[in-house]
Amino acid sequence: MSEFKRISPEQAQALREQGAVVVDIRDPQAFGGGHIQGAQHLDNHSVADFIRQADLDAPTVVVCYHGNSSQSAAAYLVGQGFSDVYSLDGGFELWHSTYPDAIAQGQPE
Repeated sequence: MSEFKRISPEQAQALREQGAVVVDIRDPQAFGGGHIQGAQHLDNHSVADFIRQADLDAPTVVVCYHGNSSQSAAAYLVGQGFSDVYSLDGGFELWHSTYPDAIAQGQPE
């Protein structure tokens, strides 16, 4: 079984440009206040649907607040059959300071 990889914002940006899926596991209020453009919000209620509909081989970047919780979530996705999973080191906080123009706002759908 593969393992997830920890990556920097710069590496995550390169993956985004190549079409990687970005999932944000922060709470809905934090997501609504700002998230990486194109990110999908995932929580305990939506993760099962996400897994059912996902391309398990697509690069998937997991984002949390500071890069800690995303490691557990990334490991979980690997355990569910995802083959190319990344945890964003520094989380959304580091992303926001690195790429302030790549932030979107709005509540999860």
